[in-house]
Amino acid sequence: MTGTVLIRNAKLVDGTGAPERTSDLLIIGDRIAAIGDLAGAEAAHVVDAAGRVLSPGFIDTHVHTDMTLLDEPVHACFLQQGVTTVIQGQDGLSYAPLSPDVLAMYRRYLAGLNGNARSDATWSSVAEYRACFDRTVSMNTAYCVPHAAARLETVGFHDVPLDGDALAEARRLLEVAFEEGAVGFSTGLSYFPNTYGPTDEHVALCEVAAAAGRPYVTHVRSVFDPPVDDWLAEGLAEALEIGRRSGAAVHVSHFGPKPWRYDRPETLLAPVDRAHDEGRAVTLELYPYPSGNTFLLIYLPPWAHEGGPDAILDLVRSGRERERLVREIETNSIPPFGTTIAYLGTGPDPEILGRTLDDLAASWDVPVGEAVLRLLEREDLVVGGREAPPSFPNRDALFHEQVLQLLERGDYMIGSDGIPVAQHPHPRTFGSFPKVIRLAREAGRPDLPALVHAMTGFPARTFGLRDRGELRVGAFADLALWHEDRLTDHASYDDPARLSTGIDDLWVNGEAVVQDGTPTAARPGRAVP
Repeated sequence: MTGTVLIRNAKLVDGTGAPERTSDLLIIGDRIAAIGDLAGAEAAHVVDAAGRVLSPGFIDTHVHTDMTLLDEPVHACFLQQGVTTVIQGQDGLSYAPLSPDVLAMYRRYLAGLNGNARSDATWSSVAEYRACFDRTVSMNTAYCVPHAAARLETVGFHDVPLDGDALAEARRLLEVAFEEGAVGFSTGLSYFPNTYGPTDEHVALCEVAAAAGRPYVTHVRSVFDPPVDDWLAEGLAEALEIGRRSGAAVHVSHFGPKPWRYDRPETLLAPVDRAHDEGRAVTLELYPYPSGNTFLLIYLPPWAHEGGPDAILDLVRSGRERERLVREIETNSIPPFGTTIAYLGTGPDPEILGRTLDDLAASWDVPVGEAVLRLLEREDLVVGGREAPPSFPNRDALFHEQVLQLLERGDYMIGSDGIPVAQHPHPRTFGSFPKVIRLAREAGRPDLPALVHAMTGFPARTFGLRDRGELRVGAFADLALWHEDRLTDHASYDDPARLSTGIDDLWVNGEAVVQDGTPTAARPGRAVP
């Protein structure tokens, strides 16, 4: 019986939130063929799963693998967490639909975040880009059409209104993207050119997403003119207003605990609760680490991004407005202090990689803002940074408690925000899902079915991933077999590239991508839905 797998005696946690049960499961081809007491069944491959959890493979709702998967189709850092599907096109920062010249420009601009693949793959449309990941990579991929593409293809890399004919064309581009399989419309309003778009522009674009039944996926705005006292609250309020006015479901990216909001999650999320009470669809995600990962271009003020990478390099190398640049970098809404250099375009450099900007600035005897500019100039803008974790008493215990509290709300899921290109990576790329499971195991909450639902069935439903995220007859066979008491993370800020352990077997579309704890190099991933 070629192409069949029979898993016996598993502790089945099916992704719906239903109680676990002991069961057998049969895979035929890429689908689940039977679940229950299958004592008389036969298969080419039989697995005794006694004492182990069988769940849907985890769905990572926020990754930055948009370039890395083109060069490295097997990402063990995700597979060994139990991830079988990733959602790309995040923060409004991705690569389709873009015409060839614009694509080349934006690849350069984003290289400090996503890298710039060596692959010779080419594309213009969403359909062509998605095809690059169909049956060529280890995991399933889904794609959110990015706000940047809508702007770059219509008004370019400029702080100008998107209205009139340009807005009509941007809306048409989104309509085609959804027809070609995009699962959401994403924006990142700390990033460029996205932040040039006002609220009304997002409402107009989100009307297209609403008509297609797709969510608005947002990294909320942190760049306000004039500045606001509480950009988190203001950014969330704007996102909810966009959803209300457009009719689109809202998905808020990486809105987890941070040092400045530990003492007020209920207050900060009260507008979300009111939206739920009004019957509006709002979901959120988090990663279980107290700091983030980005690229150094984010620290430049909005006016410095005007015109794209060539114009930025000319500005930085010319010395024009140097004092203003240094001052505004250091007063950014997300300032660079404490940032660790995680990625360099020139590759590993022990003199820089892994050092903090503060340390580099001190050794160069310059302000931190000047150190940012020197690195961007030296590396042709290709510099990534990892934010420093906050330092205060009882940090980890307080942070972990709030992670679990948010997951118990029922409207949260997990997005690692993983950036695999980093040479000095953030631990979230290697440990997010097992860490959440470990924290829940140690705390005794939330219960396992609810937690698995937040990682599987809930995101599948939110993003419209058909026949995925649940163990039921007829669903795709994306499955994880793991030890409830042994699945754990090992990555830390000090040692961030350590693979998680405890996933024994992982199947994507019925084909083993991890077997006995080791990736198989198989590439059965599909571009979904």
